[in-house]
Amino acid sequence: MQSYTIGQAARLLGVSPDTARRWADAGRMATHRDEAGRRLIDGKDLAAFSVELAKGGSGEEDASYTSVRNAFPGIVTAIKLGDVAAQVEIQAGPHRLVSLLTREAVEELGLEVGMEATARVKSTNVHIDRV
Repeated sequence: MQSYTIGQAARLLGVSPDTARRWADAGRMATHRDEAGRRLIDGKDLAAFSVELAKGGSGEEDASYTSVRNAFPGIVTAIKLGDVAAQVEIQAGPHRLVSLLTREAVEELGLEVGMEATARVKSTNVHIDRV
């Protein structure tokens, strides 16, 4: 039977390896050790856990599932709305980040000046996550 390392399981579940380790330490995911001492999760156990996770949530309400790793939590300092597009500025510590996105996205996220948000940067794109 296929077994997965904590890192592989985390990738398949869409969480960080630290989160997967915490779940294993808490007994949420059954693990065993191989000859090298690595902690492994049997494929069937991982499949069952992923279904359970999808049905009941992760228990981490604030968790964000994204492949974008460069996160800048901050505060929305300006929003300029056009008919179709919008510009959102976030001050994240000493960093001012500006994202161009659709007006619809700004409205769906409920973004307003003064609220917490996270700018996520991948290559040349800036993504905005509402906190």
